[in-house]
Amino acid sequence: MILVRLLFQTVALALVQLTGNKFRALLTTLGIIIGVGAVILTGTATQALKGYVLHQLDTFGPRKVFMTGDVPRPMRGRIRWSEVALKLTEIEYLKNNAQTIDAITPMYFVTGQVRAGEVSRDGVTVTGIWSDWHEIEKRVVTIGRPFIKVDVDEMRNVCLINDKAIAELELRADPTGDTLLINNRRFLIVGVVETKEMAAMFPGGGETRTEVYVPVSTAVAMRPRLYVDFALAQLKGTEQADEAKAEITAILRRSRGLSGDDPSTFQIHTVQSAIEQFQAVSGVITGVALGLVAVSLLVGGVGIMNIMLVSVSERTREIGLRKAVGARPGVILLQFLVEATVLCLIGGVVGVVTGGGMVALGKAALPGMSEYLSVPPWTILVSVVFSAAVGIIFGMFPAIKAARLDPIVALRHE
Repeated sequence: MILVRLLFQTVALALVQLTGNKFRALLTTLGIIIGVGAVILTGTATQALKGYVLHQLDTFGPRKVFMTGDVPRPMRGRIRWSEVALKLTEIEYLKNNAQTIDAITPMYFVTGQVRAGEVSRDGVTVTGIWSDWHEIEKRVVTIGRPFIKVDVDEMRNVCLINDKAIAELELRADPTGDTLLINNRRFLIVGVVETKEMAAMFPGGGETRTEVYVPVSTAVAMRPRLYVDFALAQLKGTEQADEAKAEITAILRRSRGLSGDDPSTFQIHTVQSAIEQFQAVSGVITGVALGLVAVSLLVGGVGIMNIMLVSVSERTREIGLRKAVGARPGVILLQFLVEATVLCLIGGVVGVVTGGGMVALGKAALPGMSEYLSVPPWTILVSVVFSAAVGIIFGMFPAIKAARLDPIVALRHE
């Protein structure tokens, strides 16, 4: 009880001392305010970036797997990519034998002209797919029907278009039943799929927003070749990413006759692995950024120590009087230590408020990122704890110096 009362009185005395010289206290805490504000902004920015990227990857599909041919480094210059590219037979073998895969489709690109009446688009990428593509990509058919297995088996001249193609090719609102000329080959439109913004990352995006999909067997007939551009699969569960990668690797190596020492002539990428890698990297980036920001807090701590040394020098006679009437060295030490800590905590609180205000301004300026821009609670906790630690560490030397003053010498001080 006595200790609590002493601590309360010491805090009250520290506040009186600080309010007695407000401008000096403000300048002293400026380093702490800037440092804590930087911690808040850095933590918020890294969390917002992480949230945005992870949301995009999650929207893209954490269960997706990409497979493509690859020329190993020792073989570069000796073989062409087309020689190691995935074959339709390999993808069919994976579909029938890979236990971790829920669905799979080849992606077979044919570039050409698409014409609807008098309107035409050049350089449109027509993508050959299997019916599993609908399940993997989660592309909703808004009008008409999706592809079915018989479309591929019978090599039908049917196509799907996206809703952007309706506007660009000046088609009817419901174009099902209409025909398109793709490289002078007539196709029946059987459905319309919704447009995804991330589709622009792949062939078919970019300058033209028109997307056209045909059965892969039809695409092969339009531009015959033995390989596909890449394969797209869906895992049965995100927790099977590593298992799936190992299983697909084993199947492809076996089908290609690769021995244990031979380098793999293909690459496998899972979105879930990319998510896990990004989470690990973002944690390191956050730690490094906060470490750099902590330097400003240390600089602020040096300022606190300097001003406390000045305070001890200015109040030497007061310290002597207190010791003369019976104040113990521990009480003197506690007084100056609490004063330094309170000074840092005030700076920390102001820094938190300042950082929070800047985050609010960021939300107003970047409405598209507003759902990701929120101050993480841990940054506030770290700021307060670090501010208190800076006060204790950098206030310790001045406090010890005050506690060790000889009362007789202190009373003689002018």
